Amino acid sequence: MGFNCGIVGLPNVGKSTIFNALTSKNVDASNYPFCTIEPNVGIVPLADYRLDKIAEIIGSAKVTPTTLEFVDIAGLVKGASHGEGLGNQFLNHIQGVDAIAHVVRCFEDPNVSHSSENLDPVSDVETITLELILHDLEVTERRVEKLRKAARTGDKKLKEELEVVTVIQEQLSRNIQAKKMHLSPAELELLRGLNLLTLKPTMFIANIDEDHLENNQYVEQLSQYAARLGEKCIPFCGKAQAEIAQLEDAESKAEFLAEWGLDELGLNKIIDAGYRTLNLITFFTANKNEAHSWTIPNGTIVHKAAGKIHGDFEAGFIRAEVIKFDDLVTHGSESKLKEKGLIGIHGKDYVVQNGDLIFFRFNV
Repeated sequence: MGFNCGIVGLPNVGKSTIFNALTSKNVDASNYPFCTIEPNVGIVPLADYRLDKIAEIIGSAKVTPTTLEFVDIAGLVKGASHGEGLGNQFLNHIQGVDAIAHVVRCFEDPNVSHSSENLDPVSDVETITLELILHDLEVTERRVEKLRKAARTGDKKLKEELEVVTVIQEQLSRNIQAKKMHLSPAELELLRGLNLLTLKPTMFIANIDEDHLENNQYVEQLSQYAARLGEKCIPFCGKAQAEIAQLEDAESKAEFLAEWGLDELGLNKIIDAGYRTLNLITFFTANKNEAHSWTIPNGTIVHKAAGKIHGDFEAGFIRAEVIKFDDLVTHGSESKLKEKGLIGIHGKDYVVQNGDLIFFRFNV
């Protein structure tokens, strides 16, 4: 899997519509709060022209792309962290995701109710952010209570964790998101099991209408706010993109994009933002049976990448034979690459590069 992403936002901001646009599903998007009760989950294969080209050259019978998972939870309201609107239950559904996509309403529509009288994207974001902070505060409070009891045994590691979590708890109580705290790698490792929502990378999806694709004052406000936070903001016409997602062939989608003046499918923008936010790259494996794409963090060494495929690949790793995608396209076959010495032979400490085609050699 590439990564999984939780979708959050206030009620009636277009979350379910955007979920439909991203996943080509057709979940209910009615105009009333808590239309979504159980989380909607959609798994999307990530198209990659490089994978198709590799399969063509290698002669692979099957193509298996990496995937992206979206988890859409009900709209959150003020007090969600304490159970308002069943919010605490909803927030638990996204604790395991890699990133959060925060859908923000940037369109006016008298026929679609909003949680406040005036449309204010920044205020809406701050409402949701506070609920995520309060949820994390509750998580850390429970953990501190348990650690205080357990640390009485004198266990050094438990005492160390207690100190760290107590500091995190105190900063959360001052409405500071975990990702804005200056945490060391060791401290982050101690916090891993808590799955804090405010520690997760976030992107803002500015949901716009068809009449305000450009020069949208609300998008401008949200973009400036996101820039100050160091987050990404993606303008996204949920209604139009959802209609495009229901079309079956690429030609019809291209015509629809041109008609609406959209430069690319919204999914592609989300994928790109997600990969950049999480600092991910793609590598490939291929043989006559199958060509497969895999997603890993940038900087991953090759024997750890082997473990992404199967534990035996990592445990029995011998070497990796690496072909650069551009070289494969230029020369058109493995045999020509061998002739020209363009297949790299690497040990386990080689750092995988984006687009590498890797043949793993290992002992079983």
